[in-house]
Amino acid sequence: MSRPETSRHVPTRKTALIKSAEGTAMCCRRSQPLHHHSRTQQLQNLAAPEACSSRTQQLQNPAAPEPSSTRSQQLQNLSSRTMADGPEHSLPSAGLCSFLQDGESFSPLDSSSGAAVQPFPRSPKLQRKAARGPQLSQELLSQRLEELEAEKTKTDAHIQSLKKRKADLSRSTEVMKHQVQEHFENMHRVLKQDQQAVLDSLDLDLKQTRTRLDQILKDWLKHQEQVVRSSGSILAALKQTPSEGQEEVVSPKRPDASEERIKLDIQRFEKLQRSLSFISKQLKIQLQRKTLLLDSWPTVIDRQTSHSQILVTPEGRGAAFSAAPRGVPEHPLRFDKVCCALGSAPITAGLSYWEVDVRCCSGWAVGVAYSSLQRKGADKGAQLGRNRNSWCMELKNGNLSAWHNDRHMACQGSGRSPPRRVGVKVNYDKGQLTFYDADKMAILHSFSAALTPVFDRAHHQFTEPLHPAVRFLNPAQNQSWPNHLELCYSL
Repeated sequence: MSRPETSRHVPTRKTALIKSAEGTAMCCRRSQPLHHHSRTQQLQNLAAPEACSSRTQQLQNPAAPEPSSTRSQQLQNLSSRTMADGPEHSLPSAGLCSFLQDGESFSPLDSSSGAAVQPFPRSPKLQRKAARGPQLSQELLSQRLEELEAEKTKTDAHIQSLKKRKADLSRSTEVMKHQVQEHFENMHRVLKQDQQAVLDSLDLDLKQTRTRLDQILKDWLKHQEQVVRSSGSILAALKQTPSEGQEEVVSPKRPDASEERIKLDIQRFEKLQRSLSFISKQLKIQLQRKTLLLDSWPTVIDRQTSHSQILVTPEGRGAAFSAAPRGVPEHPLRFDKVCCALGSAPITAGLSYWEVDVRCCSGWAVGVAYSSLQRKGADKGAQLGRNRNSWCMELKNGNLSAWHNDRHMACQGSGRSPPRRVGVKVNYDKGQLTFYDADKMAILHSFSAALTPVFDRAHHQFTEPLHPAVRFLNPAQNQSWPNHLELCYSL
């Protein structure tokens, strides 16, 4: 029979006394091994593991305790037998029997509360810890309260800052709306003035034309009267004899030069109408361009990425090609073989637009690239449009084409005069990239599913921040090397 788990608990005072009695019995057995064998055996049986296990089970099950009268009777019998054998064989502890008789009232578990009872008094160290516990708790609570108060103060200040920013944003928005409204009102006023001037000119020309037409009409009516009068005179003369007086014959009247001038006036107004149509078209183009420039991306050329033969202006917007390399330090982001440079400010969301003035270059590439674009070497991994990490519009040998992933498409305007300004519009959220002829606001090419079947009709989704990119290309034969490029993003 295995000893139950409860026997591993910390010994109680009763167990200690039982073991003491067992030790006394063993001493008695050494002195009188044959005579007192039965009584010693009884003591051993009392301290045996089975008895302790039974007692422990009874303590763990206070609902069914052993009758106290039976245990008391057994202890009294044991004590009387021991005393009858002689005082020398009595138990060394005089209070053992009384303690064992009172044992049924002692339990390591409090039957009323069910909580463990400490068999021994607490040590001084535990008492000091217990006394210091509430004090530490108070200090921690005070520290935590101070932290919360500081966090509350910080939160209140941040909330007030956000409210102030909100109010400032509302005021600045109202100011900007008022300014935009004033600008458009000025534009409308100028347009109305021009419109009224053109209408007044038309009215004046119409009045003058009517005056001339009235004068011409009077002349023709007068001529008509003369023709009628001459016709009557001729008829009367035919009735008379030939010897009577001869009447003057009226010669035919021809249109004078005033009628030709009237036709020229009509042509003038037709020319004016064509001019107004052109102005209206240009105004629409300029308004579209100005609207795009409202989303302009104020980037500058990153000097750490520019090739050693690219000279960057102090403000960072212009880049010029130099035949002699500059003395620049090595940098992991710098292009070492391809004459290219990237913009400093990455595009991560929203709508962005900028323009590049390329009229001073005979060979160029303008576009966008990921930050992961290869910088070292002259292979396709470092060339704009020849890999998955870049897109560009390229002019080479007079041919304009759009490039991405080493595939290209000829653009509208190839074979014609190249654009003087290239507009680049990026809609990062929709994954769209569009190139414009900024002077005409004509779309040169758009990287989208509907307009670029050569790119597998796949809707682009940008996966990294985009950087504006420019590259100087080798010029065609009998042409000078490219000279200057400039980023333009102002209204």
